[in-house]
Amino acid sequence: MINSTVIQSSTTRIDSTHTVGSVISRDGTTIGYRQYGQGPGVVVVHGANLSSQNLTQLAMRLADAFTVYVPDRRGRGLSGPYGEDYGIRKEVEDLEALLNLSGASLVFGISSGGLIALEAARALPAIRKLALYEPALLMNSERTKWLARYDREITEGKTAAALVTCLKGLQLGGPVLNAIPRWLLESMTNKMMESESKKAKKGDVTMRMLAPTLHYDGQLLMEMTGTVDRFKSLNADALLLGGSKGLSYLKPALDALEKVLPQAARMEMPGLDHGGACDISQTNRGGKPDLVAEELRQFFT
Repeated sequence: MINSTVIQSSTTRIDSTHTVGSVISRDGTTIGYRQYGQGPGVVVVHGANLSSQNLTQLAMRLADAFTVYVPDRRGRGLSGPYGEDYGIRKEVEDLEALLNLSGASLVFGISSGGLIALEAARALPAIRKLALYEPALLMNSERTKWLARYDREITEGKTAAALVTCLKGLQLGGPVLNAIPRWLLESMTNKMMESESKKAKKGDVTMRMLAPTLHYDGQLLMEMTGTVDRFKSLNADALLLGGSKGLSYLKPALDALEKVLPQAARMEMPGLDHGGACDISQTNRGGKPDLVAEELRQFFT
């Protein structure tokens, strides 16, 4: 079990919808978060290539019934750097710091954020209910082979190429994008990054900023591969969510978790893909945060 964290925090009101605050994790790293609504505390842990701003619509749909805390995971946005000895333990310590601050006992983890939420629920008795959307718990190392090429391209400054390597390696683009020649995908990605950077407001976390963080999510995927059996002792009630159009290679993990977790319910959401919980936007038109929020509302209530 991870020891309790000393709470140091600050909070600033941004507008009528939310405040921005921060808490200090065990190793001294600042973890920033956005806070919405009022009621029992829910912490939402985002996945790879995302930041807290990509879950605004989900948080707003829960804000009438819950106080929703959406942290930026370390290395992006409102939070401090990855630091030394990065791994799942550091991420759990960051979540623990926010749980201690907020008194929240409800956690929702998305994709690689689902790995963090799972491990935290195993280590921290404070988590009473755990919801997961397509947790990136791999059954074997097949889906981490892209990481070496991605690291090389990031080192060479080829950001678009690195993003395409990750996209193809994790099959995030679906059959249509997988059929597009690599050179064309890289060109399209460059144009998207340029357009986003021009439109970005102060404080926005862009694709170009997020690109280097994929190394660390890949590191989490490798560290947690094949660990499903360790969650047999998890005491929290669990809700396992996935989209009917989600990532097919993550469904075996959902199947395994449904069998392993002592108290788990499973639901496949029709029409949703891997980004179903995220904001509807130009780059994620498949987002259905209203549908995901309704399932979370029922489960957490």
